[in-house]
Amino acid sequence: MAVVSKMIPAPDKVKIRTALLSVSDKTGIVELARALADHGVRLLSTGGTFKAIREAGLDVTDVSDVTGFPEIMDGRVKTLHPGVHGGLLAIRDDAEHAKAMEEHKIGAIDLAVINLYPFEEVRAAGGDYPTTVENIDIGGPAMIRAAAKNHAYVTIVTDPQDYPQLIEAMRADEGKTAYAFRQKLAARAYSRTAAYDTMISNWFAEALDIEMPRYRTVGGILAQEMRYGENPHQSAGFYLTGDKRPGVSTATLIQGKQLSYNNINDTDAAYELVSEFPAEMGAACAIIKHANPCGVAIGSSLVDAYGRALACDSTSAFGGVIALNQMLDAATAEQIIKLFTEVIIAPDASEEAKAIIAKKPNLRLLLAGGLPDPRSRGLTAKTVSGGLLVQTRDNGMVEDLDLRVVTKRAPSKQELIDMKFAFKVAKHVKSNAVVYAKDGQTAGIGAGQMSRVDSARIAALKAEESAKVMGWAAPMTQGSAVASEAFLPFADGLLSMIAAGATALIQPGGSMRDEEVIAAADEHGVAMVFTGMRHFRH
Repeated sequence: MAVVSKMIPAPDKVKIRTALLSVSDKTGIVELARALADHGVRLLSTGGTFKAIREAGLDVTDVSDVTGFPEIMDGRVKTLHPGVHGGLLAIRDDAEHAKAMEEHKIGAIDLAVINLYPFEEVRAAGGDYPTTVENIDIGGPAMIRAAAKNHAYVTIVTDPQDYPQLIEAMRADEGKTAYAFRQKLAARAYSRTAAYDTMISNWFAEALDIEMPRYRTVGGILAQEMRYGENPHQSAGFYLTGDKRPGVSTATLIQGKQLSYNNINDTDAAYELVSEFPAEMGAACAIIKHANPCGVAIGSSLVDAYGRALACDSTSAFGGVIALNQMLDAATAEQIIKLFTEVIIAPDASEEAKAIIAKKPNLRLLLAGGLPDPRSRGLTAKTVSGGLLVQTRDNGMVEDLDLRVVTKRAPSKQELIDMKFAFKVAKHVKSNAVVYAKDGQTAGIGAGQMSRVDSARIAALKAEESAKVMGWAAPMTQGSAVASEAFLPFADGLLSMIAAGATALIQPGGSMRDEEVIAAADEHGVAMVFTGMRHFRH
């Protein structure tokens, strides 16, 4: 049954006379306490916060003196008491509430400054199960929610970033805060506890191997408010979930302006793709435009890999994102700055490379500190109207699959290498995806078409255009291996690939017409293998 409001109007200005300060992050707390004391505010505090304020020479009262009850159970119970929650929740203008406060000697608390146990940090640092559980805050969220609910009378602050705003608001209004200000802080407080509980919920699901819990929440902290989203009429923000997977969310921006919505989306796609190629196995480069690769290659060096990737489609690479799987060196940097590029992301960069990139001040350079593990588990999510689609990350690796040769001719050693390379790339191309590859280099990429035949034809057309640009006698699709991220429903797609010059095909298999496709391959002497794994990407 819903609780009905007594409809007592909230006052606009509320004088802060008593403040409760209980924080895990001590940043700026002494300075705030001093500013509050200057306004004659009585300070209440707990544990380490009490100690820090007292050592700063300020007059502060321990909460246990208010509750008449000491901290117990290693600090698990210290603020869960009517003396605290009554002071936070009391409706000051309600006669019954006022009577209860007087009868039980509960003093009003007008300001609560609270931040939470560092659960996120402990989880990110890989804390063991008992340590992580012990860093789940109970009293903090309870006080925050109580103060935020009673924002008609109580100011709630949960982040040191808001201390200056609070100090300025009190300075401007003789120690009072306005209702609109308290409302905004209350909304921010509930966002904080929601994100905190989300982290805990998702950690439990991960720790207990519950892939699809009954309730699923997504939360994060705003890292960047953007000028706009995919288009100028859309607003956007970049939120961090706390997942420490190396990439755009954890990378350090060395130079250039903040990344846009589209930059972040493309950079993430580029770095996830290049991570398919471990640094210790050799240099690799991926060039991305609109979340699809323009070119991907491995090489004898990073500059070689970059040149080979660029050769696939140098026209589309203009204004793209470049991802590298090794430290950016001077030679590669010199080549990259010849092309207009939005973003470079790499595990690291040499000082010489940084100096070269600095010649292009608008070119963003991101250093991620490492490569993400393509085999690691995780979740991806996207919104739909009224819902959220959540799935496990596509961590399938072609090296881990039992490839089955289904044609009369088995692929040659080089064809098999190129098949696997193409299939790795196809995993990161929007469906329907067709990728031609030769000698560790993409020859043509067809992405996002409604017909797989069209994807094959577009990829071949791209290869022909690149051959003209590069001055080659023939497109690289001649003698190439080709990958399809999903099965071929008819033989027409294969025939288009053969017409482009492909001699080997890798695909998941599983179509009702597999035998028809296999027969067409045998008729043309094409080798074909089935992976048994699909890589749809929408």
